[in-house]
Amino acid sequence: MSTEKEPTVEEKTKQLRALREKAKLGGGKRRTEAQHKKGKLTARERIELLLDPESFMELDQFVIHQCTEVGVAERKIPGDGVVTGYGTIDGRLVYVFSQDFTVFGGSLGEMFAKKVCKLMDLALKAGAPVIGLNDSGGARIQEGVASLAGYGDIFLRNVKASGVIPQISAIMGPCAGGAVYSPVLTDFIVMVDKTSHMFITGPQVVKTVVGQEVSFEELGGALVHSQTSGVTHFIAKNEEHCIQIIKQLLSYLPSNYLEDPPLLETGDDPNRTDESLAGIIPNDPDKPYDIKQIIYHVADNGEFFEVQPLWAKNIVVGFSRLNGRTVGIVGNQPSFYAGALDINSSVKGGRFVRFCDAFNIPIITFVDVPGFLPGIDQEHGGIIRHGSKLLYAYCEATVPKITLIVRKAYGGAYDVMGSKHSGGDINYAWPTAEIAVMGPQGAINIIFRKEIAEATDSKKKRTELVGEYRRKFANPYVAAQKGYIDEVIEPAETRPRLISALEMLTTKREARPPKKHANIPL
Repeated sequence: MSTEKEPTVEEKTKQLRALREKAKLGGGKRRTEAQHKKGKLTARERIELLLDPESFMELDQFVIHQCTEVGVAERKIPGDGVVTGYGTIDGRLVYVFSQDFTVFGGSLGEMFAKKVCKLMDLALKAGAPVIGLNDSGGARIQEGVASLAGYGDIFLRNVKASGVIPQISAIMGPCAGGAVYSPVLTDFIVMVDKTSHMFITGPQVVKTVVGQEVSFEELGGALVHSQTSGVTHFIAKNEEHCIQIIKQLLSYLPSNYLEDPPLLETGDDPNRTDESLAGIIPNDPDKPYDIKQIIYHVADNGEFFEVQPLWAKNIVVGFSRLNGRTVGIVGNQPSFYAGALDINSSVKGGRFVRFCDAFNIPIITFVDVPGFLPGIDQEHGGIIRHGSKLLYAYCEATVPKITLIVRKAYGGAYDVMGSKHSGGDINYAWPTAEIAVMGPQGAINIIFRKEIAEATDSKKKRTELVGEYRRKFANPYVAAQKGYIDEVIEPAETRPRLISALEMLTTKREARPPKKHANIPL
């Protein structure tokens, strides 16, 4: 019979606390210092910065890998390279996983993936957002196909959660190979400038296979994906700024597709008029201006949280509030390509509209569009296919859709930009609106080609015809006479009119024919 004394509850509790403290060390002091030297926080420091104080509840802290391969069999670190759990941001429940680069370089193995999958399953059941803080060397090579299977399991959950709960990815270090597909399947990506990278194949592989010399930053840095590829939605100056962006973004979003976005008291008078709006659009119809100036004047307290500000600048998208209600803003930007729609702007606008529709966020559209951008590159690049994505998104959306034409609305682009014909609920126009099949210059070249050619002073004749065309066609009143425009409004009254329409549409319900799913032109 054993005479060894059974440990007391106090002793077992002390052991538990010791194990917890060990788990919190991650890969150890040396690796933590190396992380800090790179200007990066640790996985737990990031969570602490993200969540409300004392709100984080960790899950699966003692999970370890099950791999028996040489090199990792004896190295079993509690948590296995990812910290998972739940907590609150501004008092609202969120689920978070934070990859720990100090443990096996944050590489993903079987148990790592199972932790993330369990967290995502819980988030779906509870109807709360998932935030992923990514900092990983990729697949854990020693675990082979089990690692690839883990990625696949996460991808499947990303897709199942899409449109059900908001998913936000922060890239705070390397993200390569198959690892990039989980973030890109989420709703929004934030990258940290100079310390984060995303690419399918790294610089060494590019050099070996293609023979091109390229740095990590040039290949997949935050600036590249913010300006050129359009992969990321926000670029942060540092990790603290990255966390701040996530919090600000979440403040506009509901927790799931069954809820409405948060309603806040902003203190801005809903009946506020603004005479200065009339002076924003130049008298010269071909002169550019910044559409964001109109948005700032109309939105609560002049606040506009822009999404993808550096990519496809000819369209502007982002979140604002009107009388405390979250709205998604879409606007053509005359400062770039005269606001014409092209491939990238169509994709950018289309995806944003679909996100808003998925999460019950009304869409306010500011229109000043001369048409689709012409050119061989655009046609060969598939502007027909890509342009239809924006049209499809507007037609598909059942949330309240309010459109204001402030200047040009020409050709097919008029139809695409939230027109009455693509399901607009309330369509306004300023008296400066020009709604026509095409702009005056192009129109008279077709209609009056013979008269211009035969005129003794063709330049003078052209000027006369352009003026006549503008008076007859390039105005909002023909469309208003047909009911395509619900009301021509004064610029100064824009804010109260938008808010009134928004309030009127809060109980909007619109059904679509039963189907498995539609087939968007990808």
